[in-house]
Amino acid sequence: MMDIRLADPNYRGLFNKRVHVWRVVFCASLLFVLTACGGGGSSEPEPPSAQPAPTPTTPAPPSTPAPSPVVEPNNKFATPQQTSRFLTMATFGPRLQDIEDLTGTSASAWMVDQFNAPTSEFLSEVQRYFEMGEPAQRSMLADAFDQGATTYTFWKNAVHGEDQLRQRMAFALSQILVVSNGSGGLNGIFPQTVGYYQQVLADNALGNYRDLLEAVTYTPAMAEYLTYLGNEKGDESTGRVPDENYSREILQLFTIGLVELNQDGTVVTDVEGNPVEVYDNNDITGLAKVFTGLNNPELDIQSSLVGRITRIRAAVLEPLLIDESKHEPGEKSFLDFTIPAGTQGEASIDMALDHIMAHPNVGPFVGRQLIQRFVTSNPSPAYVERVANAFDAGSYTLPNGEEVGDGRKGDLKATIAAILFDESIYIANALADDTFGKVREPVLRLSHFMRAFETDMTTPEYVFQFYDTSSLSVLGQHPYRSPSVFNFYRPGYKAPGTLSAEQGLVAPELQIVNASSIPGYINLLSYGALQSQRENFDNMRPVFIRFGANFDASRAQQTFIPNYADLLPLADDAEALVEYLDGLLLYNTLSESSKTALIDTLNAFAPSALTEAAGREALIGYAVLMLMSSPDYLVQR
Repeated sequence: MMDIRLADPNYRGLFNKRVHVWRVVFCASLLFVLTACGGGGSSEPEPPSAQPAPTPTTPAPPSTPAPSPVVEPNNKFATPQQTSRFLTMATFGPRLQDIEDLTGTSASAWMVDQFNAPTSEFLSEVQRYFEMGEPAQRSMLADAFDQGATTYTFWKNAVHGEDQLRQRMAFALSQILVVSNGSGGLNGIFPQTVGYYQQVLADNALGNYRDLLEAVTYTPAMAEYLTYLGNEKGDESTGRVPDENYSREILQLFTIGLVELNQDGTVVTDVEGNPVEVYDNNDITGLAKVFTGLNNPELDIQSSLVGRITRIRAAVLEPLLIDESKHEPGEKSFLDFTIPAGTQGEASIDMALDHIMAHPNVGPFVGRQLIQRFVTSNPSPAYVERVANAFDAGSYTLPNGEEVGDGRKGDLKATIAAILFDESIYIANALADDTFGKVREPVLRLSHFMRAFETDMTTPEYVFQFYDTSSLSVLGQHPYRSPSVFNFYRPGYKAPGTLSAEQGLVAPELQIVNASSIPGYINLLSYGALQSQRENFDNMRPVFIRFGANFDASRAQQTFIPNYADLLPLADDAEALVEYLDGLLLYNTLSESSKTALIDTLNAFAPSALTEAAGREALIGYAVLMLMSSPDYLVQR
């Protein structure tokens, strides 16, 4: 297998990616069989360089800046390398055309354009997948492709959606406000349930966090997942009490966390140095009374479903209703706040969410997690504070002087702008700081590959491998299929026994990095990089036939196939090919030792194998696979 050795002491900490290490040995026949054997030595790493290396000249990826570049302070699009790096953080991966078109323009203007871009559809696409099959051949409790519908829609939007910033924010929020279709119930049986939730996140991703919390609270998906669907007021005669699941998680995971925070995200301690807890169980039980009465009678799947399937599918597409007869009419006290007796359900929820949002923890708590999802796992306190200030103020001034945000606390436009334009992520500052960076999460590695090589993912339903990537033997991550409300990895996770943990650094994504997920990622990437779908396009045909859907063999053969046309002229020149890929995928930060090792490996190809297009594409595929599996790539800086 491939051993990235992220915790090796020779790396000088988890995030020092200027390493003289190449942990890949390709054995047996390099041309036809890729076998990762592990092993390899290491030497002392060199200090990171603040300046990116020059891009190759033939062909030029990315192109040189426009003749009359936009004058903007600290413009993230000043050079091709800066453009590529910024888009790596802000999108599902930069495309060569994006880098060429945007270099020399205003990054501020790009962000405003992204704010105004039409929202890609989730719900209608999920419904389209449902309607692909013949009703008579569907199971009563399954759509045409089970839960594949929400997955396929995610990948289509991630790869081809023009509202990239919104899509990335929605994905980041889905890892904080977690629901999952990995189990039974409405989320596991009716894909429209999670499809509606996906649409809610996308619609609110660049709005206000307070509004998002409200919209999420009323979704059937969240109510099902955190068990407050049909939650009833307490009954002393029977001992019944309101379900506390959502009240606990909305505080612990969605808004304020467990302990008091300073504005910079550091923990407030008492005179003895112990963290100050934000709430106790009395607050949980008091808040649980707020979320009583939320229901839709059509969503009862414990009763007979005969004749009700169509009505259930319609009900999961709408916000929940409040049954006042089941809502707690008495006082509801939590976090030093009391909602008066007699307050009805909708007003109670409004008052509760307003009070929670007013808590000083929300800005640093949410802001830090968003920084982790976009930029770095261990943001400095000063960075967290600047982002929290923008979150609280609801406004941020872009480098071009334009102000974004509506001035209300929780504005997500202001928050993401503060994250992506912060001074700490300037390339010179970042590469000089060994604690700056993050392990790239598997989903973002794959989306980067797809976008960088113009991979056609308009019909992802033809690729069997994408049906479920949640297993550690595949990726250990699958959009909207987390194993728990805590996501696939915790924001405060420290890998046991590692140098990074000894230094007090968190590394969330390392929670799913192990001996299974590493080769799992490589195998799935190799399937795409080596264009295996062309030979295995029939894998999904039985599923299509089972549900009476039309199987288009030509579409199946085109899906998940990268476009290497621009790289084919470089197949005879390993150095030029590696320089090209370095510029496209790593904004020219590939370490010299890794670059040399990759070039030497590519030069081992038999020249006779490069006389045909298939051989040249195979070499390019191996180059892509090796670079995107390297330690240099696996850590984003």
